[in-house]
Amino acid sequence: MADPASGTSAAWGDDSFVTASIVKVDVLAALLLQNDGVLTTDQKAAAALMIERSDNTAATTLFDAVGGATGLDAANATFGLTATVAGTDGFWGLTETTAADQAQLLRVVFTEDSPLGSASRAYLAKLMGVVADDQDWGVSAADQGGAVKLKNGWLSRDSTGLWVVNSIGMVEYGGRSLLVSVLSDGSASEEAGIALVESVASAAVRSFAADGR
Repeated sequence: MADPASGTSAAWGDDSFVTASIVKVDVLAALLLQNDGVLTTDQKAAAALMIERSDNTAATTLFDAVGGATGLDAANATFGLTATVAGTDGFWGLTETTAADQAQLLRVVFTEDSPLGSASRAYLAKLMGVVADDQDWGVSAADQGGAVKLKNGWLSRDSTGLWVVNSIGMVEYGGRSLLVSVLSDGSASEEAGIALVESVASAAVRSFAADGR
């Protein structure tokens, strides 16, 4: 997590996780980067479905539009995501990443120190602020301001039946805007994964604030 205003940050763990649907923020950021922030009407419609409702068909359409894994990897090099590898063969949800890289992606979306222009950042942030009600969980558990902007990902692994549950976004706490990314794997159910991510996000934000960072 990070406080962009002060430049302070904190992290725990450096393991790699599959993204599931949080990669959809990355895909849209890559598309905006490639097109200088100018999207077609169809792309805008797909982007809204992809971020607000986590629509997978829309995600596949835009993943293909950025050039698949090759295009996403190229954009991520520009974004400074050094430990993120795009999923191949169209499996964008199997993109591998770290919590630190997702924190960097949030900086790309929410701070001026970004290769994206202000209009592109505002567009992404707006979509992340109006996710469907049934997907408003995760890092939002730590929010006090009521204007959280987030994207969640959840995926049951075929090999184990266990769940990947991830959440990234910006929350308001103690009058500060904080960027938070929580990645998890191995939960017995989606509900257990959500509870885990929410407890970690809440504890991390409280600790970060109490530590005076």
